Amino acid sequence: AAALDLQGGMAAAYQMGYRIALIVAGAGALTIASHASWHASYLTMAAFMLVGIVTVLIVSEPQSIISRETLMQEQRVVDFLERSAHWPRPVQQASAWLIGAIVCPFVDFFSRNGLRSALFILLFVSLYRMHEYAMGVMANPFYLDMGYSLDQIAAMSKVFGVIMTMVGVVIAGVMVASQGIPRTLFMGVVTICAGNLFFSWFASQAPTLLALGTAIGIDNIGIGIAGTAFVAYLSSLTNSAYTATQYALFGSLFPLPGKIIAGFSGAVVDAVGYPLFFIYTASLTLPAILLCLQLMRRHRAMSE
Repeated sequence: AAALDLQGGMAAAYQMGYRIALIVAGAGALTIASHASWHASYLTMAAFMLVGIVTVLIVSEPQSIISRETLMQEQRVVDFLERSAHWPRPVQQASAWLIGAIVCPFVDFFSRNGLRSALFILLFVSLYRMHEYAMGVMANPFYLDMGYSLDQIAAMSKVFGVIMTMVGVVIAGVMVASQGIPRTLFMGVVTICAGNLFFSWFASQAPTLLALGTAIGIDNIGIGIAGTAFVAYLSSLTNSAYTATQYALFGSLFPLPGKIIAGFSGAVVDAVGYPLFFIYTASLTLPAILLCLQLMRRHRAMSE
């Protein structure tokens, strides 16, 4: 229910909390277990989970602003209840819920944006993070094939990488507030593209911790920027009256192409090797880059 100009800060806070939780639940749980016991570690993690549970119970539901168009959508449910008054009550209630919770949010999304803009948004959402899935599934096999130890991989990927992602989150929060969401989305995907190209060069060199840290740092900063801006963008698309359904639509759509393509990543590596594989994953950012440019153009036109 935050205002549009606060979406960047809200998304950054969400991403930052998520990354901190990864460190606490990962390295933190292992540290407690090694110094005390697994029993103490699990109890500590359960206590941390209570923070979220208690917060949800005590925070009031945010007030949603219902537009005239949304009220017209809700009128569909009222009209249906009047027409189906003779139906068995369980069937009537289930049908009314189906219309209000599923039909109305979809109709609202397309009516607010228009068919052409709505299809552009769905295309953008489905392609923006496609490259992350294709590259991500091969990251650990690549590190192992390069000869790094498990301790080195854990330190650089799970600790340093998370820290760099948090740096990207902070950068994104500042950029969204000052430059807007479209430019931040563009900066994130371009940074990820640069990281993939560095991985391609790195794959043909002798393995060093400096090169590994540089590659992981660039990639994770890009992921932090892109991920934060993407969450802010998705949040800005939803109607506060239908946030759950519409956000669920976007959340189920954007991983789909990436996960399909990720299933072929191993075969691509076997066929062309790691240097060309990372050029291939960098090329997967091109649709997102082009769509970002179009999104920036549309945003500028709307502002003018």
